[in-house]
Amino acid sequence: MENDYLLHKWLNNEATPEELEQLKADPKYASYIKIADASSDFEIAEMNSQANFEAISNKTKSVGRLQNRNIFSVVWKVAAVFALLLAGYYYTTTLDTSVKTEIAQTQRFLLPDGSEVALNAASKITYNKKDWANIRELTLDGEAYFKVKKGSNFSVKTDEGTVSVLGTQFNVSARDGLFTVACFEGLVSVAFNDTLLKLPAGQKIQIENGKLMLNEANPNHLPVWLNDESSFENVSLQRVLEELERQFAVKVTVNNVNLDKKFTGTFTHKNLELALKSICEPLQLTYKISNNGAVTIDAKHSK
Repeated sequence: MENDYLLHKWLNNEATPEELEQLKADPKYASYIKIADASSDFEIAEMNSQANFEAISNKTKSVGRLQNRNIFSVVWKVAAVFALLLAGYYYTTTLDTSVKTEIAQTQRFLLPDGSEVALNAASKITYNKKDWANIRELTLDGEAYFKVKKGSNFSVKTDEGTVSVLGTQFNVSARDGLFTVACFEGLVSVAFNDTLLKLPAGQKIQIENGKLMLNEANPNHLPVWLNDESSFENVSLQRVLEELERQFAVKVTVNNVNLDKKFTGTFTHKNLELALKSICEPLQLTYKISNNGAVTIDAKHSK
């Protein structure tokens, strides 16, 4: 305790030379004396309070400006993401809807207003869901039967012409320049090549390459293809065989046969052998079905 007291006196510059010698002789306190002697040469930096204040103020302002830039950056990023989402929503809601069938496939579906559609093989319908309440309009490539809910004008556009109704049942086929429309209920309007025809229920027209080829009564109550048949009236063999390939997913090869030869009749979609007989026998043709399903049609050779 005595040395503690002497250390206290020495730190306050009150110790006598004899008391200092006593502290140095004690190993415990000798280290304190050495530290004090070494640090006695240290100088305290001169303080400039005004300069320090200005430096701190400048740093504070810089941080503030940086934070403001960060805030604006975040705002712009959020705005950009929102704009992107809005654009994506607009794009997806204005996209057209397409329904497509493959070869040997048919499909039934409803349009947004509840109108019914039956789509024949290898056909496609395109329409816009968003604007359907205001514009009941679609495009057709192939063949389809429509049972339209009554309402505003309903239009079916094809490359060969346009069919318009208010509410009725009708069938449209548009393939490679052959345009056929049959009305089963109500009244349809058919526009093609600056010509407008009114087609009542029970009537059918056929237009080939822009020319009216057939306008006659239609005895059927529904399109025959809904009952798995294809029907033709004075149509080229080329078109008949194309329909056969669509309905059976087969490849038909023709040898020594005039494909412009006209055909009137029907063929079934359920049996390829029967379908070929229905086509070939009236036209005096022969056919052969290979093991891989390919079909070859030849002219009958006279004996």
